[in-house]
This record gives sequence, structure tokens and C-alpha cells, in this order.
Amino acid sequence: MDFQENIIKRQNSSEYFDTVIGHIEDIVIGEEFQSMVNQFMECYYFEFEPGEENKIIYTEIYQKYTNMIEAHIVENLNRKMSCFDMDLFAMELENKKTQLDGEIFELLYTLTDFLAFKDMVLDYKAFKEGAYDDLSKGISVTGLQK
Repeated sequence: MDFQENIIKRQNSSEYFDTVIGHIEDIVIGEEFQSMVNQFMECYYFEFEPGEENKIIYTEIYQKYTNMIEAHIVENLNRKMSCFDMDLFAMELENKKTQLDGEIFELLYTLTDFLAFKDMVLDYKAFKEGAYDDLSKGISVTGLQK
């Protein structure tokens, strides 16, 4: 990246941040990403238990998860953007942390917040074990009649 491109990036950091978030959204809704996360969860969800006690293995699993997700996202962002700068993006993400809401940001927080990751795994485990009701059985769709 040349000096001029770097200056433009920093002057339009909000625009840059929005562009990166748009690309990350595209990446995480992709079949490849979804499959990768589901395979990971299938391998490790049974290790986690609700409660405040955290086993040592949780740290190892969390490290594997963050490395896998970060590598996948960064690799794809580098393909999509000629000037992706992880340090700038991380700084913008931290600066806007209190203003951001939505699934994409929840995913990004699982990379920096162990408890958010643990909650995600426990939700997956509860779903796999049938703790959540399947609400689709009670839904009925009918056409409007005149």
C-alpha cells in the first residue's frame, strides 16, 4: 500500500469500516463459512457445560476457534480489498464498540470475548440437545380472502 492510499484510508475511516463490515457480512453468510463454523461446533460443543466454572480445555477450544475464524475472514478480506488493514479495522471496531449492535458484531465479539464465545457454544449445545422448542410447528400460513 502506498502512502497516498494510506492517507485516504485514515481520512475516511468510517467509510472504510463500513466497507469492511459489508465484506465480512458477505463472508459469514457464505456457505463455506457456515459449514466451517458448524463443523467446529459439532466437534466441540459437548465439552462445554453451563455454569461459572471454566475448564482448561475451553481455552484451547477458544484459541482454535479464534484462529480459524480470524484466518478465514482475513484471507477473504485480502482477496476482496486491495488495502485491508487489520490494525485499522480493529481500532475502529474498538472505538465503535458501544454503538454497534447486530449478529455480525456478536460474531466479531466472540473473537475477543471468551464469555460471548462460551454463550454461543452453549446455545448451540442447547439447540442440539432439543432444549429450544421448534416454533415452526405452531406457524400456519394462509392466504388473504376477499
